[in-house]
Amino acid sequence: MDSAEVSTAVNEPLDLVKLSLSERVFIKLRGDRTVQGVLHAYDAHMNLILSDVEETITLVDVGDDGAVSNVRSVARNMEMLFVRGDAVIMVRPLLLYLCISNIMTKISSCFAQISPIR
Repeated sequence: MDSAEVSTAVNEPLDLVKLSLSERVFIKLRGDRTVQGVLHAYDAHMNLILSDVEETITLVDVGDDGAVSNVRSVARNMEMLFVRGDAVIMVRPLLLYLCISNIMTKISSCFAQISPIR
């Protein structure tokens, strides 16, 4: 193989991340945060550099009795973002995430239309 070629072989988990370079990715982070953006660089610690980023934070309001009173999402956009690797839970190509979400929505709607057997 020529040294200038990029290998598409997957020998270790980080090779999957390498295949997503210059592609839009979906990243789940600690603290009920998600990030979507174009992956430019990563390292062995899963530190990531992204551009054209949308961050979504899920906020849960809890009352004095411990019951959830309100759940809301707040989104913000950024040109560039450095994500510290210890906050990363999952990295997935965005196209795959959108396809899976679409399929799950269709499956849920199919089950909702089925009447229970009596």
